[in-house]
Amino acid sequence: MIVLSGARIFDGERFLDDHAVVVEGGRIAAIVPHSERPHGAVHDLGGGLLAPGYIDVQVNGGGGVLFNEDPTPEGIARIAAAHRKHGTVGLLPTLVTDTPEVMSAAIAATRQARHLTPAALGIHLEGPFLDPHRKGAHVLRYIRNLAPGDVATIVNANCGAVMLTLAPNRVDAESIAELARQGVLVSLGHSDASYEEACAAVKAGARAFTHLFNAMSAPAGRTPGMVGAALDLAEAFVGIIADGHHVHEANLRIAFAAKRHDRFMLITDAMPPAAGGPDQFDLQGRRVTRADGCLRLEDGTLAGSVLTMDEAVRYAVNVVRLDLTDALAMASRVPATFLRRETELGRIAPGYLAGLVHLDDDLRVLETWIEGRPVADGS
Repeated sequence: MIVLSGARIFDGERFLDDHAVVVEGGRIAAIVPHSERPHGAVHDLGGGLLAPGYIDVQVNGGGGVLFNEDPTPEGIARIAAAHRKHGTVGLLPTLVTDTPEVMSAAIAATRQARHLTPAALGIHLEGPFLDPHRKGAHVLRYIRNLAPGDVATIVNANCGAVMLTLAPNRVDAESIAELARQGVLVSLGHSDASYEEACAAVKAGARAFTHLFNAMSAPAGRTPGMVGAALDLAEAFVGIIADGHHVHEANLRIAFAAKRHDRFMLITDAMPPAAGGPDQFDLQGRRVTRADGCLRLEDGTLAGSVLTMDEAVRYAVNVVRLDLTDALAMASRVPATFLRRETELGRIAPGYLAGLVHLDDDLRVLETWIEGRPVADGS
């Protein structure tokens, strides 16, 4: 047992002062008034804020590792370790559009990593069933149509949560419905689909929109596009890259004002330079370089980000001017709900896994716990 005391607590919905969190067996045992805390293994946090650890559903890499280039359990472990320093206690290693062989290797690696790396909650397959007109940094020659064999591979992945980003104007509603029935978390992105096509996909079972505003059809007076559908459909989740490069801060405020707050997820779309990696790397034979805080191919195309979840939270609060309760929920409780893990993750409550982050007054990470196991100073 360990008792975490001496910090303000955000339990996922509200702030608690003068309370302590009791952790036993990797789970939250209780939240008690400070005066009633058990004696023994008390860990005095010395101030700051204790909050649910961050959950990132779109992580291509970090700490110098790219999942596409290292689709192994060890590669996933290194990515998770790099992002853990920034408060991430759960993530989906994300594979950008690649060959069927690499996809199979990534699924197999995630299946193994689930038993070795507690932060690995599943996999995000971003493609290859995308719209070539909105490919972004994805390689055109790897983009293809969904085939029956692909459906079988994806629904039989057996590696925790399986998120699949696809283009709703390239995949029929029947296939989307079948994927959703089998538990796949279908997300819509990289597409020039119309508002009507996006709505039909959500009606068929799609659950989310991938990196809102980026690589999707934008609203106009008579054509709401995918962005309009994402904001109009109350139940649909949206991921947002809050780094000041992918989306203008005003658009983030507009989106947040237009839609229920419990459907917004902060994501990083992180690449190898994030969380301590080098400034350059190769993405499927193309050089990507960090400059002015973002990553670009040689032709200027954005290629993921150098963002970490703690930076995203600070940007949401300090620049977009969102309420801290909303920003923290966007980084933890909402993605947990999207992943259908809302009874285990995203809150500090009895019975929940002890995935926690200790923040200072500037929202910088001091300490992180995954299933009750601490890492001090993000190391």
